[in-house]
Amino acid sequence: MNAGYSMAGTSNAGGGGGGAGNSNSNGSPITNIAQDHIITILLLLPIDSILSFAMTCKRFRALVFSDSLWESICRRDWGPKSVDALKSSNLHSQQQQLPWMRLYKQVSRLESVSCINLTYTDGELVLPRPRASHSLNFVSDCLVLFGGGCEGGRHLDDTWVSYIGKDFQKMLQWQKVNSGIPSGRFGHTCVVMGDCLVLFGGINDHGDRQNDIWVGQVTCHETLGITLSWRLLDVQSVAPAPRGAHAACSIDDRLMLIHGGIGLNGLRLGDTWVLELSENLCYGVWREILTYPSPPARSGHTLTCIGGTRIVLFGGRGLGYEVLNDVWILDMPETCLKWVQIPYELPNIPEGVSLPRVGHSATPILGGRLLIYGGEDSYRHRKDDFWVLDISAIPSINVQPTTLNSRGLLAKMWKRFQAIGYKPNSRSFHRACADPSGRYLYVFGGMIDGFLQPVGSSGLTFDGELFLVELVLQL
Repeated sequence: MNAGYSMAGTSNAGGGGGGAGNSNSNGSPITNIAQDHIITILLLLPIDSILSFAMTCKRFRALVFSDSLWESICRRDWGPKSVDALKSSNLHSQQQQLPWMRLYKQVSRLESVSCINLTYTDGELVLPRPRASHSLNFVSDCLVLFGGGCEGGRHLDDTWVSYIGKDFQKMLQWQKVNSGIPSGRFGHTCVVMGDCLVLFGGINDHGDRQNDIWVGQVTCHETLGITLSWRLLDVQSVAPAPRGAHAACSIDDRLMLIHGGIGLNGLRLGDTWVLELSENLCYGVWREILTYPSPPARSGHTLTCIGGTRIVLFGGRGLGYEVLNDVWILDMPETCLKWVQIPYELPNIPEGVSLPRVGHSATPILGGRLLIYGGEDSYRHRKDDFWVLDISAIPSINVQPTTLNSRGLLAKMWKRFQAIGYKPNSRSFHRACADPSGRYLYVFGGMIDGFLQPVGSSGLTFDGELFLVELVLQL
């Protein structure tokens, strides 16, 4: 803001009425800067300062409110993948130019999502079995579903794909792919790296933990339809201990980070490992990240990459089986990697008492934020709520914790979203993934509350529902 007001003072000193011509005649240095250079400077400033800059003169006002500048701001704050995906979808709908400033405003003020049921009971449709602790990813314009646990405590080894395309559809058709590998498992992780999937670990129905790495490639053929081929990745002898119910995310399409999980003898783990893959994804090298402090041991938590390099860890179940609500951040570009906890107190968050959870999903959405859905609490009560975690409110992980622990900051960091439209069952250990734009979120499966019959039943039901969560925007 100070930068904006000082610019306004310079402009007034140059010509009274604020016109660009008057400023140029007096040789005001700022008005002589090329437009491309001004845009570069503006992109270094926060939004408030950019808007203040518009008050300096007519020329700068036109520049600040131009769609070209706001497209660059969206690209800066949301990431290039989201912006390019929105533009691609927009070309498909034959609109010429997206209203980037209005779109940015809508996203920043968003307070609700719309749920749409994508599961239709049609006898001719072949659908995946109900399951939980599976994997669900959006890659190569397709949803890919693999594995998970099902009724009777058994693992699944099936792979399903559904073509989405560049635009979302309200009715999807699943296709089973006979890949045969990897072996059946649940509690594994699977992340997207470019056009490939990278799968790690998991548990089979014998209780065996695994630490193998598989790379999956989705291909769309005109005659064969959609195929998916898996291959075992070659890694050196150094590797994380076998585990399941851990968390993982990909970073810059070259690194995969994992944390925690349940290891041998049911022991919960608190270690952090990063896998660096070769350019052709033919081999990889593991290394452990040793930092102090670091997140305590846990399982059923989430790791999510925001902004390309910032990793957010949230929730899970701790060593004492307590359900957690702590937030940790790891910034990968830093030369000295370290986990930093973001302290907050639940009483300071509106409706924050429902935040602690395990078996939830945490997905990056449009706007560079994290959408947290579902999960269960310490009493195994399943949830159907949506929370947004906005870590852009935190300027740097190097800020002292005492500075971060402020009510003003926390009010911006957490927000509960309202859900409209279709009302899905409360669930945990489901899976969710977003399309490249971050506007559409797909949710499949999980554990839901069932009827307590027959006698002796746990009352738990595996769900086979697929539904869409949409950020409602007026494009």
